[in-house]
Amino acid sequence: MKNSVVTGVVIDEDHFTLTELTEICGITPETVFEMVELGLLNPQGSRPERWLFPGIAACRVRQVLRLSQDLEVNMAGAVLAVELLEERERLQAQIRELEYRLSLLR
Repeated sequence: MKNSVVTGVVIDEDHFTLTELTEICGITPETVFEMVELGLLNPQGSRPERWLFPGIAACRVRQVLRLSQDLEVNMAGAVLAVELLEERERLQAQIRELEYRLSLLR
C-alpha cells in the first residue's frame, strides 16, 4: 500500500480583506480585480480598500487558478468552468433532496 501526504492551508475565516486574499492565494490585486469584473468574486464594501470577501472566495480563486493552469484556458474560461461546476453541485444536491422526499412518500 502506497502512503502519501497531503499538505495544505486550513482556511477558517469568515471574511478576508483584499490584502489577505492576495497573500493567501499568492496573486496580485489586479488578478482579484479581474475576478471581480468577471463575477467570480463579489466583495462587500464600496471600494477596494474596504472590500471584504467571504471565506469561500479563497477556495474559488484557487480553483480558478488551478483550472486555468491545468486546462490552459484564460481567466474567463476558468471562471465559467468553476461556475458550471458549482451549478452542477447545486443541481445534484437538489436531486438528492427530491429523491429523499420521494422516498418518504412511498
